[in-house]
Amino acid sequence: MKKIKVTLDIVSEEIRIFYDYKKWHFLTINGVALEGDRLEVQWIFSRYETMDEIVMFYAECAYKDVIPSIVDTIPSAIISQRELVDMFGVEVEGSEKGLYLDADSTQSPLSGCSI
Repeated sequence: MKKIKVTLDIVSEEIRIFYDYKKWHFLTINGVALEGDRLEVQWIFSRYETMDEIVMFYAECAYKDVIPSIVDTIPSAIISQRELVDMFGVEVEGSEKGLYLDADSTQSPLSGCSI
């Protein structure tokens, strides 16, 4: 797996430059709770022609930071973005809360769940 560290202010542009829909399959956006009220956000892609070529862009941020959207480049990313909002209680540009969790569910169940 190739890991590319980015910052929130450049991640959308870096993914736009990288992404070619004919070569890369967008898998998901993942969140990993870190210590100290921090979160690692991961944007994960796999190459179509190979079995094991994975590229992951990742950025560390605070839960209060606004995470940029990649929907302009990859429209289907809206589902992963909304899942991140529900599971971690973060703000992702243009992504509403309430995709997976009902109003009476435990809100942001994965926030602060560091290993």
